[in-house]
Amino acid sequence: MLPQTPLLQTLEEPEVMMDINTTPLIDVMLVLLIMLIITIPVQLHSINLDMPTGTPPPAIKKPTIVRIEIDARNVVRWNDKTLANHAELDALLQTASQQQPQPEVHIKPQGKAKYEAVAGVLASAQRNGLTKLGIVGSEQFAGY
Repeated sequence: MLPQTPLLQTLEEPEVMMDINTTPLIDVMLVLLIMLIITIPVQLHSINLDMPTGTPPPAIKKPTIVRIEIDARNVVRWNDKTLANHAELDALLQTASQQQPQPEVHIKPQGKAKYEAVAGVLASAQRNGLTKLGIVGSEQFAGY
């Protein structure tokens, strides 16, 4: 084998390039991006609202609130009035359920009240048809 001279090296075919030329692809993507930016409509910082016309509806009457408290001795109070027995509670709940609109019943048990007493008040309210019930002061039970 003959040693290769610089003249023979130049006569050989150049090495084939195997990588794709990405420059035209990048150019096309930049042109498309600029066209997209130009064609996007300018965004306004205002919102168009269709406001109602005419007289406003009458103010809604706030419902009355009934506070039922159950203390640590399981004594039930209706708006700070101590109830003698469960039948008196049922009678008050029955009259409250017939009012239009129904009052909101806020039940506030103390931390040491028995579950049985609280569940009995809730069951009586449901039995008498009251639908606006709420437990008030439940943040005191957060540590349990």
